[in-house]
Amino acid sequence: MDRFNAMRVFTRIVELGGFAKAADSLQLPRASVTILIKQLEAHLGVQLLQRTTRQISLTLDGAAYYPRCVRLLADLEETEAVLSAARHNPKGLLRVDMPAGVGRLIVIPALPQFTARYPLIELEIGLNDRPVDLIREGVDCVLRGGSPLDESLVARPLVVLDQVTCASPDYLQRHAAPHTLDDLRGHRMVEYVSSNSGKRYGLEFVVDGQVRSVDLPKQVAVNSADGYLAACEAGYGLVQTPYYHVARQLQEGRLCEVLREVPPPGMPMTALYPPHRQLSRRVRVFVDWLVELCTQPGNDFYRKDSGH
Repeated sequence: MDRFNAMRVFTRIVELGGFAKAADSLQLPRASVTILIKQLEAHLGVQLLQRTTRQISLTLDGAAYYPRCVRLLADLEETEAVLSAARHNPKGLLRVDMPAGVGRLIVIPALPQFTARYPLIELEIGLNDRPVDLIREGVDCVLRGGSPLDESLVARPLVVLDQVTCASPDYLQRHAAPHTLDDLRGHRMVEYVSSNSGKRYGLEFVVDGQVRSVDLPKQVAVNSADGYLAACEAGYGLVQTPYYHVARQLQEGRLCEVLREVPPPGMPMTALYPPHRQLSRRVRVFVDWLVELCTQPGNDFYRKDSGH
């Protein structure tokens, strides 16, 4: 039995939630995957996985063994990379996760730059607004807006995004456009609700260097960035969002910026990855490319007249 190959199969089963998916991902016969796990459990003398007709779950021994396998496999991969051409031309699968808007509007359109530079790296990109469990889900690196909350991850700051306050033309026809915070009396907002924590977000403005929170009446609350903007375009009230997410709507007149003299605070964008991936050449070159991308002129991270 190739123990490292067996560990690789075991971790992929845990990450993908099934023997068949792991076999397809690793391009192995499904019978081989089953045999390797049986051999690994026999070698260790413990059961690693609970198998039912509907799901796979870790036993207590399996839960203890899994993170050790992840670290060992990462160390093996990086050791081999240091001693091979992969040090200069990294290769293999890189799993990344990012907010849908950042991926769709900024990263993926620029991605040919990265893949041309590193043609042997295969990318698997998840686009969603929910936090992911990097270890459990086998993700190498994530991009997240806001302050990093998980201190167990390595954080690489990328950029502080300009944010804007917006409303639809229809809404502003029914409510006079506000020019000061005092003008917000009688206005409404669309409320953003975190799908992970359930936290509800109102509006924030920077006044004389201090952040001031404003809570307005609301009729609609949503838990996704795209839904948040859709509700704004439908005329349900004011929203605050990174500029990149509404640059096209502002240019086309589907949304209008208001209260430019009292902007929202900037939103930090950070790349996060587990400590055991810190030496990964694939992760390093991808994060370095993201830093480079964030400084390129012409992207929509900054409002065009912001002075950046």
